[in-house]
Amino acid sequence: MRIKPRLQLLDIWQAIARHSFHEGTWAWGESGGLSSVADAERLLCLMYPATEIPGFRLDDPDITEHDVERALRSVGNRAEIPTRIVEALLEFMRVHTGEGGQPTFAGGSSFAAQDQGRSLTEEQRQLGVVDSYARSVTLCLATLGFLRTYESMTNRPEVLARIEELRLMSSRRLTAAMVSLLRSFIVNVYDVGSARGRALCAFLGQGELSERLVQDRFRRRFNALGAIICESLPLSIDVADDLRDGGLLFECGWAWSLVKDAPEVVMGPEVGPQPQGVAAPLPDPYFTVVALDGIRHLFSERTFALGLLDPQQQRLAEALRLRWEITQQYWSGIARFDAGRWPLEEMPWRSTGLGLESEYLSLSVASILVHDLLRRHAADDDLTRTIGVMERLAERGRITGRAMRQDLAVSLHHPGGALPLLGSETLGPPMCWTVTDFSAQLLKRTIQLCALSRDTASQHRLLRLAEQICDHLWARRIRQGEGAGLWDDVRAVYPDLPDRRDEPVSWSLTECVTECMVAACQLYGGPLVRSAELATLAQALIDESIHLAGREELQDTQAVVGEQAQVMKRVEDQLRHARAVVDERPGTAAALALSVLVELDALARARFSAERE
Repeated sequence: MRIKPRLQLLDIWQAIARHSFHEGTWAWGESGGLSSVADAERLLCLMYPATEIPGFRLDDPDITEHDVERALRSVGNRAEIPTRIVEALLEFMRVHTGEGGQPTFAGGSSFAAQDQGRSLTEEQRQLGVVDSYARSVTLCLATLGFLRTYESMTNRPEVLARIEELRLMSSRRLTAAMVSLLRSFIVNVYDVGSARGRALCAFLGQGELSERLVQDRFRRRFNALGAIICESLPLSIDVADDLRDGGLLFECGWAWSLVKDAPEVVMGPEVGPQPQGVAAPLPDPYFTVVALDGIRHLFSERTFALGLLDPQQQRLAEALRLRWEITQQYWSGIARFDAGRWPLEEMPWRSTGLGLESEYLSLSVASILVHDLLRRHAADDDLTRTIGVMERLAERGRITGRAMRQDLAVSLHHPGGALPLLGSETLGPPMCWTVTDFSAQLLKRTIQLCALSRDTASQHRLLRLAEQICDHLWARRIRQGEGAGLWDDVRAVYPDLPDRRDEPVSWSLTECVTECMVAACQLYGGPLVRSAELATLAQALIDESIHLAGREELQDTQAVVGEQAQVMKRVEDQLRHARAVVDERPGTAAALALSVLVELDALARARFSAERE
């Protein structure tokens, strides 16, 4: 089906309002409060579209659109909706704040033990996770922008008091999330002869390049980046010296949580104590993508225009932006290490730490590459090859390809990929993080590439792929029960899987689909991809129309009366409009010119018939 982001977002909002608001009051249900990640994702399903798309704004009741109000009628009328959203956000902030008033980012129920027969300790469940840090950045920025407008729309003292409390808690949580993201970033240096070094050389060499040749190419490609890291980031003396030694390999990115022995970020006393980290100092592609997605909102046009960051947060944002850019350059270079055959094109991607192989890892690395392409506005061969990667991932993930019985690829969607959380074993049984949003993540990256593409052939491939993935995801919506209209009923697409009717709503998948629809709205609101061939044709049609109109005006002006005069006036107006839009919308200009040619031909035939009589 064609992607219709406004209608589809309204469907999602209506389902969320029915699920999460009972008689106008936000209801967390049994799963509420068990995971700061899931709770933030649930609220982002409302807040992200409301602050990113003008037509979905809720902060000014006077401009709330009628279809939006209808979709949220379970919440209240247009005047009540923003107040009740403030109450839900404030409850989230209070629930996920510790006894000392410091924000908490516990993974909680989103964590699982690698051995399903063992139970996690309470200390493990309270550990922060990069997903929560990044989601909090997005949610807090959306909240602060929402409050900036809404506070001027109400004069009720009790509402203004809640707005002020929510603003303070959101700002405090935003600062804490940014500090945690800084302390979860890691630069890891290792020797070519180490286990990780040999694994990386073997993967990058693809069986064709020796370790020595891979090392030489690595040095040439990343020496400049390593020098930037040494000069710009606070590193230990040993790591800095190792980086300056061009003979070593390195990697950078985000671990799953605060890194063990990560130094504290120098902050004022109002920030409070910074917890100790437990994560092993190893970057993970999945958590790196999550961090990149959240950090980019810190320097968006909206954040700058509304002045959402205070001076301390601006300093943190600059530090995160540097890491954001360095990480994209590194992983983009790794993904495209060999110009002849990209390592990313050799699927599945293999991690250098535990040697895990997965299409989800390939998608994570491809997502970082998409970030880099967007950052440098690339519209070259790299973009074309990345489209091929996305198409292969959709096929290997059995989204565009047919799934066979007991197909292992279906496990990407259920039970999902289990990512080991290295370092968690120091507090109890080894933990893992399960990801089931392969399809939604693939759709998001495909739509992002659509916005970047300026070539009609590439645009067609991407839109076709996006529509196929959207069909797949829309078929997985829950059909009945409390979560109707939300996700995820994976058995609807893969009927051989076990029945999952008793499982709760997947807020990670629902939120990611919501992001996809927001990206699609922005895609359709952006500039058209201009076809040079169509523009040439449109200009030729306009030129012919102008010539024939001029010929028609050579006729006896006394005879041009009544309906014929109206036709010539209409022809003149259409030609003026066609010439005005031909550069931006050549297809529209061509259609206008064709309609003019039809009308002019009708006049010519009528005159010929009259002359014969």
